[in-house]
Amino acid sequence: MDISAQHRDCGAMMFDPEEQDTHAGGSGCGCSASVLCGYFLPRVQSGEMKNILFAATGALMSPTATQQGESIPGISHLVHIRHAEEGGGTI
Repeated sequence: MDISAQHRDCGAMMFDPEEQDTHAGGSGCGCSASVLCGYFLPRVQSGEMKNILFAATGALMSPTATQQGESIPGISHLVHIRHAEEGGGTI
């Protein structure tokens, strides 16, 4: 399923891959918090965006596991946010 028309990567939104050596973006927790609070929430509050799914992802880094050649597990928290007119209440 191609979600490229609806998907935005927070790290890619904050950094310019042409000008900065970002490879896969930036820090998951830093980028997601900054972009959610600075970009998405104001647009949901104004009604410009009505309904979003926000999935913050990260890696559960363990130096011991990495040294032992173990895989690095990932984690994601999914939050559904909608404009107050879409379902009552506030964001």
